[in-house]
Amino acid sequence: MTSRQTLSRRALLQLSAAGAATAGLAAAFAQSAGSALDLSKVVLGQPAGSLVDIFARRVADSIQPAYSRNVIVDNRVGAGGQIAVTAVKAGPADGTNILLTPSPMMGIYPHTYPKLPYDPVADFIPVSLGAVFELAFAIGPLVPASVKTLPQFFEWCKVNRGVANFGSPAAGSSPHFMGTMAAQAAGVELTHVPFRGTVPAISDMVGGQIAAVSTPLGDLMPFVEAGKCRLLATTGEKRSRFSPAVPTFAEMGYKNLVLTDWFAFFVAAKTPAAHVQRLSNALKTSLTSPVVVKAMAERGLEARWSTSAELAARLQGDLARWKPIVKSLNFTATS
Repeated sequence: MTSRQTLSRRALLQLSAAGAATAGLAAAFAQSAGSALDLSKVVLGQPAGSLVDIFARRVADSIQPAYSRNVIVDNRVGAGGQIAVTAVKAGPADGTNILLTPSPMMGIYPHTYPKLPYDPVADFIPVSLGAVFELAFAIGPLVPASVKTLPQFFEWCKVNRGVANFGSPAAGSSPHFMGTMAAQAAGVELTHVPFRGTVPAISDMVGGQIAAVSTPLGDLMPFVEAGKCRLLATTGEKRSRFSPAVPTFAEMGYKNLVLTDWFAFFVAAKTPAAHVQRLSNALKTSLTSPVVVKAMAERGLEARWSTSAELAARLQGDLARWKPIVKSLNFTATS
């Protein structure tokens, strides 16, 4: 064997090793930059069967396999949604944990919880809006059938103080504050009854245990259609296309009770930009799909994609809006 042959074989082995290393790096880069993940979770703090859960499952199905080969929904219920938010914060920043949250956990809680275990701006990257919707105020069978309008309900409350109350999905939520602000503007004492989600709140209303509920419109629609409750007002700038016969709070003179609420998607801070962009792209395809848009409209939701910057601006707007409201109501969350 000649020296030239020995050197050639040695060089060939070195080149092969280098090629394998390069291929490995290329594969790793491809995984981090754009290839689909194997398993991802949409994490939310609301129970199965809730409006957020139904929305999450529809979206989870539609972003696979483009974003991840498998996408499951992980319901982390408790602490008013904080368990889900903190789980995503503490989880790996690799795009496998996607937070889907209603706005209060990000835009209101920083003003109501003295020791909130997360910072909605510093600990998360906004990815996209998911859906926007109006809140609504409804009454159930505890209130006489002759009461058909919001002014009539407030008059009824004045002479029935012992049962003048309303439920909401959680203390310190936007439905809670909207109901309280409406009562204050009308000069009525209306006791707030907090629940762990919209489903038990509505169940107690239609069962006659509480008088009224303030909650997302979509949660109430099946019960309204079944004749189990009556809608009195919605929070949009104009009447909702899902309930055009129902007046807005603003229409009845409550000019400060205008709100379009939202669900949105976030990932943990330090998630690679490539994952964030790919998730954004997958969500855009999902949220503009006619199938998804139609399915969500049947639940009173308007599917809405946004850029990361647009969601960040919306969150900052909510943080600024709710701070003086929370202060004026002198509300502090206790748990």
